Amino acid sequence: MGIFDIFKKKNENSNSTTENGILSPTFLENNVEHIVNPKKLHSHEWRRKLKTKSGGKIFKIKYYGELHSKYKNLIVQTEFAPSKIYAVDITNENEFLLFDGCIHGYNAMFCDKYSEDQIENRIANKIYCSENGNDKFELIISTYNGIDYEDEFRDEVDSNGKIELISGKKIDFEEVKRNGFDTLQVWAIDENGIKFDIISEELA
Repeated sequence: MGIFDIFKKKNENSNSTTENGILSPTFLENNVEHIVNPKKLHSHEWRRKLKTKSGGKIFKIKYYGELHSKYKNLIVQTEFAPSKIYAVDITNENEFLLFDGCIHGYNAMFCDKYSEDQIENRIANKIYCSENGNDKFELIISTYNGIDYEDEFRDEVDSNGKIELISGKKIDFEEVKRNGFDTLQVWAIDENGIKFDIISEELA
């Protein structure tokens, strides 16, 4: 590799972002920003830093679920139902959905059926606090989209562009491709710059 190739590679890396053509989940598209020079971004991975329309970048986490018995930084489902998690902008208390295990991901859409009781009776009223006492964080979220929906489901899409989920509900096929990710990871960064997982879900 010559000196010009080295310079070119360095310059390309310095200008890279998380804009790799993978579409966001529909419920997050207005509350994220690109990450410059992302490390080890996979071709089928969508990764962003959370940022609200008003510019908020620091969040509290409200959730239904429980903390993992061994990995106490992770929010997981209860015996009753999957987790439901919100990000709350500390500047104005506005909140938006970060993840709902009853409706997001391949399994929730096509494999696992939940009762109305499980879906409705999950009150996200716990405030997440890290093991070192922090409850305000920057958040980075990744979804992995390794499922070929066109190949697997295109024959099941109706003339209106909708597909039926295991729940019996019909939604736009394009929404399925964006929200039916197979893996979800969310990292928190506390005020000391310490980064750790708070959500790590295999969803297919």
